Amino acid sequence: MRKKLPLLIVLIGTLFVALTACSNSKSSESTSSTKLLTTAQIKKNIGSKLIFTRENSQKDTNAEYQEIVAEGNHSLDDPYIKVNPYGTSPLSALVIFDTMQEAKISYTVQGESKDTSISNAVNSDYSMTHQVPVVGLYSDKTNKVTLDIEYKDGTTASKEITVKTGKLPKYVREAKIKIDKNDKSKMDIGDNGLTLIDRTTKEPFAIDADGKVRWYSTNYSQHTVEELSSGHILILTKKNVNASVYNDLIETDYLGRIYKEYSFSDKTKSSDSANNSKNEETTLIHHDILELPNGNLLATVSDGSEYKEDVMAEISSETGKVVKVIDLKKLMPTKMYSTFKKGSDGKNDWFHQNSIEYDTNDDSILISGRDQDMIMKIDYKTSEIKWIFSGKKKSSWPKKYQDKILTPTKGTSIIGGQHALTLLQDVDGNPDSESILLYNNNENVTNGDKKTSGKYSQAVQYHVDPKKMTIDETWSYGKKLGKKNFTYIIGYAQRLSNDNTLIDFGYKNEGKESNIIEVNKEGKEVFDVTVANSASKAYAYRAYRMNFYSDAYTFDVLEANEDM
Repeated sequence: MRKKLPLLIVLIGTLFVALTACSNSKSSESTSSTKLLTTAQIKKNIGSKLIFTRENSQKDTNAEYQEIVAEGNHSLDDPYIKVNPYGTSPLSALVIFDTMQEAKISYTVQGESKDTSISNAVNSDYSMTHQVPVVGLYSDKTNKVTLDIEYKDGTTASKEITVKTGKLPKYVREAKIKIDKNDKSKMDIGDNGLTLIDRTTKEPFAIDADGKVRWYSTNYSQHTVEELSSGHILILTKKNVNASVYNDLIETDYLGRIYKEYSFSDKTKSSDSANNSKNEETTLIHHDILELPNGNLLATVSDGSEYKEDVMAEISSETGKVVKVIDLKKLMPTKMYSTFKKGSDGKNDWFHQNSIEYDTNDDSILISGRDQDMIMKIDYKTSEIKWIFSGKKKSSWPKKYQDKILTPTKGTSIIGGQHALTLLQDVDGNPDSESILLYNNNENVTNGDKKTSGKYSQAVQYHVDPKKMTIDETWSYGKKLGKKNFTYIIGYAQRLSNDNTLIDFGYKNEGKESNIIEVNKEGKEVFDVTVANSASKAYAYRAYRMNFYSDAYTFDVLEANEDM
């Protein structure tokens, strides 16, 4: 862990200010300069662009499927079935067939127990030609899949097919999964809900309510698996499993088809830890990425300077270029970063941004800075700070920030080392306030609660009143679990559609295991699964309950990718 350092000498020059020592400081002098990069320099260092390597590698595969569709030689009684159609999603299949009259198709992968079947409707108009993207298969099994046909004239038919899959790969197979509770009638799983285990590295995978793996990607991911409005997913990956740099961001789907690929400079990189090992994996994008309303991507990045994980970049989905930069060093007091101790990797991780959330109500973003034990809201257009919440006393902030500091109500938890700041949708019906959810690691890094630090971690819901500039804790879960579920790094909290909350205690037992718990609003556990982590950095950075796949998703091999 890196702690803030006290300042015992006066730094000279217009970019330096005199500082007072912090109570948890360990060193006697500043360890960083305050020379900042220009926006142009940052854009150059990021070096983002669209490339077509993976799309081009799939051209022959797509052409093969296009030919099968065009020939129309497969009927419902004899469908074409291809397991793992793009080579990176082994628990998926593409099924192609024609019907004698126009119809719509849905399917069900038959589950091994109650409420574990996966059902999806194929999102297309009535047609005589059908391409069915099947997901949710079991590994190493002959799966039974029922195809349901609804003809345009109102009649129906069904066909059962079998789909044989192979064994799980090493790092998925060795992630031993133990279910302690699965009250399926009270879990939020619907017809196709799975729990996605988004690991810090290694293959991401998804499990059903019984803990059985029902999807995984052979692409290693680095922190980032995000679903887009199209139903596609973003995965931050690398050229191959043996590469050390994660600088490929792919837009793919649950079958593994590539729709877009962004590449970033492999020179501008840093480790997520302070480890200076030659074998340490590195990345430019690090903890989070989201899709903006204009279709562009907003990512947490390192800028190539001595600082890391304190810049956001908006990346054009049309060109792959950076079109906007927000450097948090230019928004926050200089002393926050100028006196923070560097890690052994030579980088200053003073902020350690680990989440971004976009608020459509006022075109703003909410962000979390782990190493400042701080969350804040920023106007996205102007970069003006709207509010800040941290355990740092208001009086210790420079005067120009003091009217931005939220005052906690009595009994409201102070955050420490927190992750996963998300905005809840219109909880109280008041457009002038907001409710947020986060995972409070409760680790005092610089401004956390010293009295409770290290004793527990929890998911916490807060209500922010920006007119009164107050923040009030309205719900929490995790404190009663105590130290056994304390995680000083990693974690996530997701509010589900039935008001349950899925909580990922991702670094439990010093990272040896990840404990994922679903609780209702009264705090009663309905799902409790422990995943023994199969390797270093294979722990669950985040765990999402996701639909496999969403209603927005359409698969059509006849529709060519843009710019391919």
